[in-house]
Amino acid sequence: MKDKKIVVQFMLLTFGIAYSISGLLIFLSQYGYKVYNWVDTFEQFMMNVPFSLYILSPAIASYIVLKKNNKIASLKEWLETVFHFQNSLFSYLFVIFGLAIYFISHIIVTKDFKLVLPFYTFFLSLPGNLIIGGLEEAGWMYVLQPTLDKKYGYVVACLYTGFIWALWHVPLFFIPGTNHGDGLINFWMFNIQIMSFRFFMGAIYKISGKGCVFMCVLFHTMFNAVSPIFGTMTMTWQGTICANAVIIVISLITVNLYNRRKQKVLS
Repeated sequence: MKDKKIVVQFMLLTFGIAYSISGLLIFLSQYGYKVYNWVDTFEQFMMNVPFSLYILSPAIASYIVLKKNNKIASLKEWLETVFHFQNSLFSYLFVIFGLAIYFISHIIVTKDFKLVLPFYTFFLSLPGNLIIGGLEEAGWMYVLQPTLDKKYGYVVACLYTGFIWALWHVPLFFIPGTNHGDGLINFWMFNIQIMSFRFFMGAIYKISGKGCVFMCVLFHTMFNAVSPIFGTMTMTWQGTICANAVIIVISLITVNLYNRRKQKVLS
């Protein structure tokens, strides 16, 4: 009952923040307001602050709800859990493997390999993508998906969380200045990717022990940082279906092997 209450509070607060801010941004766009993908001036930075709060809404809600329900004692404890990076080498390799297999699948299917940006931009963009993307997992994988997993099991939890995550992203397609709002991202392809990544996040969480939240934050951050380097290479239906199917299959196999090993240890 307590877990259900936390999930409901988390959902209401996350969507309350996200939809109210995105509604404001969509309204202001009628008067020339624009979100900037690349921030060159202080004015642009300040105009992106509301957008950042929208993207950070799952993390904000996570902290508030967990603190309110005495699941954490302080912001320090919350941060220590989210950024608990001490983990096995296997967990880190699994994250890198997921990224590699996703893009390699696209390359194999589309027979297209062209870097739009120099690879060093990946490292330069990591801090920004931690805030605008990665920290979403401080909500989805700290509160929502693990709780649903406990009640409904891995597959159903991934499907539920994927659907909720997709709904949370919908306003992005109406905010000018974002890749989504400017038509650079196909709505349906994006939602297929979202669903497959919930399966992969769930697999990361299963195998990562105490650092499970951070490893999901890391994967999300790294994916957002590396995607622009490959440009539109991932925007084909053949590649989308193949790459995301591969990700789901790998996730299911990983979780199945993890559960078998766990049962063997317990027995």
